[in-house]
Amino acid sequence: MSSELNPETPATGSIRRPKTTGLAKGPAKPGVAKVDPIMVVDAVQRRFGGLTAVDVDHVEIPRGAITALIGPNGAGKTTLFNLLCGFDKPNSGTWSFNGTSLAGVPSFKVARMGQVRTFQLTKSLSLLTVLENMKLGAPHQRGEGFWSSLFPFLWRKQDKEIEAKARELLTRFKLDAKEKDFAASLSGGQRKLLDMARALMSDPVLVMLDEPMAGVNPALTQSLLDHILDLKELGMTVLFVEHDMHMVRHIADWVVVMAEGRVVAEGPPEEVMEDPAVVDAYLGAHQDVDLGAVTGRIPVLADTAAIKLREKIEAEAEAELAAENTEEGTA
Repeated sequence: MSSELNPETPATGSIRRPKTTGLAKGPAKPGVAKVDPIMVVDAVQRRFGGLTAVDVDHVEIPRGAITALIGPNGAGKTTLFNLLCGFDKPNSGTWSFNGTSLAGVPSFKVARMGQVRTFQLTKSLSLLTVLENMKLGAPHQRGEGFWSSLFPFLWRKQDKEIEAKARELLTRFKLDAKEKDFAASLSGGQRKLLDMARALMSDPVLVMLDEPMAGVNPALTQSLLDHILDLKELGMTVLFVEHDMHMVRHIADWVVVMAEGRVVAEGPPEEVMEDPAVVDAYLGAHQDVDLGAVTGRIPVLADTAAIKLREKIEAEAEAELAAENTEEGTA
C-alpha cells in the first residue's frame, strides 16, 4: 500500500470525521483501564517452543471506537488476533468479550457471539460468485441442515431475505456490478472489500481487521478507509492491525503498540507517535543499517521519529565535517 498520504490533510475526504475521546480512566499507559471496554485480556501467553510470541499482561479494548494494533514485524499482533478469535489456544491467560469469557471457545462460536474478523490473506472462495460468497456469511441458515435442505419450502423465504441483505451490502461496498463474477476474478483490493462486506452479514458487534490495507491498490485505499470509518458510525467497535501510521493517525481513536509479544505503549495516536518506547520498538532493531535511509525503510514512523533521527545524524555529520575542515585549516 502507498504510504504517501499527506499528514496535513485528512485521509478520508475533505472533512475530517470526529474521533472518540475520553476512552480511558487514567493517563495513557500500557494496560490502562477503559471507561467501557468491550474486550479485556489478562495474562495471555503463547509460546512456540522456547519462543514467547505473545506475553500480554493486561489490555482493554474500548467499545464504540476504532483501535489500531501496531508494532514491528514479529511483534505478535496476528498471533494475538488468532488467540482472541479462537483460531489458536494460549498457554495461559484469560480474555473476555462483552463480559463473557472466551477461553476455550472455538472460532465459529466466537463469531456467533458477534466478534468477527478478516484476514491479511483474503479467504474468499474463488470458485463461488461474489454473491454466493456473501450468502455464506449469514448465520443460522435453515437450508444448511441435511434434512431441511431436502425441503425448499422450509428455507426459500429466508434465502431470499439473505440474498437481499447481501445485495444491499454489495451496493454499499460498490461491488454490486461484480455479484455474478467469480471471486477469483477480483483484484486484491476488491477481495478485501468482499471480506469486509461478508463479515457484516452476521451483524457483528466487534469487527477485527488484520492488515486491511496490505496489498491494496492505492486507488481502493480511500474506499477501504471510508468503510472502516462507516463501521464505527454504524455502532460497531473496530480493532485492526496496520503498519501505515498515516492511516492510523487519521482514523484510529486509540492505538495499542506491541513489541516482542508485549504491549509497550497505548494511547491516542498523537501521543503514541512521540512515545520513546514506540520509537525504540521500531528503530531499535535497525541500528545496523544505513540510518540515512531510515525514512524509506520504516514508513510507519517516517513523519516523526525517522525524520528526527535523520536530521540528528545529518547535523552530527555536518559538525564532524566542520571540525575536520577546521583541523585541516589549522594544519
